[in-house]
Amino acid sequence: MKPGEELPPLTIPITRTLIVAGAVASRDYQDVHHDAELAREKGSPDIFMNILTTNGLVGRYITDHFGPGAVLRRVAIRLGAPNYPGDTMTLTGTVTEVAGDTATVRVVGANDLGHHVTGTVTVTVEVAP
Repeated sequence: MKPGEELPPLTIPITRTLIVAGAVASRDYQDVHHDAELAREKGSPDIFMNILTTNGLVGRYITDHFGPGAVLRRVAIRLGAPNYPGDTMTLTGTVTEVAGDTATVRVVGANDLGHHVTGTVTVTVEVAP
């Protein structure tokens, strides 16, 4: 881990199933995350991903990169453009700071509409003895 290190991108197809499953798994039963007709009535072109699913995908991105010794210490994200069914989100990350076994990673998840998620993740990587 060193400042400036870039994580390899992770491309995630955004399916209707992923959006609905993420909402149900996080107990977010708002209709805009599972009912396309009601989402359209509320002004959205389709259902869209909730922040809890996005948060989980960001966490997966970091722990997949840093391995089984990775412990998420802080996740601070902000949503931008929605993720709709049929979109593809690409997560990218750059290590911005390192202090001992702890790194801060700037994360961006983008789709064709722009940045879906931006933020930082602080991760500690436990080194095996």
